[in-house]
Amino acid sequence: MFAAAARPRVVSSPRPAITVPGDEDTIAATAARCRKMVTKRSLMSAGAVLVPIPGLDFAADIALLMRLVDEINDAFGLTQSRIEALAPNRQVVVYRAAVAIGGAMIGKLVTKELVVKTLATVGVRITAKQAARYVPLAGQAIAAGISFSAMRYVGLKHIADCEAVARRVMAGA
Repeated sequence: MFAAAARPRVVSSPRPAITVPGDEDTIAATAARCRKMVTKRSLMSAGAVLVPIPGLDFAADIALLMRLVDEINDAFGLTQSRIEALAPNRQVVVYRAAVAIGGAMIGKLVTKELVVKTLATVGVRITAKQAARYVPLAGQAIAAGISFSAMRYVGLKHIADCEAVARRVMAGA
C-alpha cells in the first residue's frame, strides 16, 4: 500500500588528518580550546578528591591526565601516529622542535609511566593533597584545590610546549 520512504544512506568518512597548525591564528584557537579542556579535567580531578576511597583520586588523576595529554597532542597534530604519517623531513622538524622545547609528552605514546613521571613534577602538591585529606571538612576543600591546581599546571604546561613546537614547525625550525 504505502511504500517505505527510502532513507538516505549515511556514509561515514574517515576523520580528516590534522596536521600541525600552520598559522598563528590556528595555534591560538587550538590553545584556547585546549585550555577549556584543561579546566574541565582539572575540575574533574578536584571532584575525585571528594570520594572517600584512598588512592582513587590519584588513579583518577592518572587516567584524566593520560586522556587529556592525548587530546591536546591530537588537537595540535602532535600524536605519535600523526607525526609518523608526515613526510620524513617534516617528522625531523617536528621531533627536533619537541626536543628543543623539552616536551616530554609530545609525539610519544602516552603511557601510565610517562604520566606518573610527569606528575612527579608536582609531587609536593600531590603529597600535600594526600595529607590535607585527613583534616576534617576543610581538608577535603584544600585537597580539591591542590588537585585542581596540580592538574591545571601540568595541562597548561603541556599546551605551552605544544604551542612552542607548532610555532617552531611553522617557522621551519
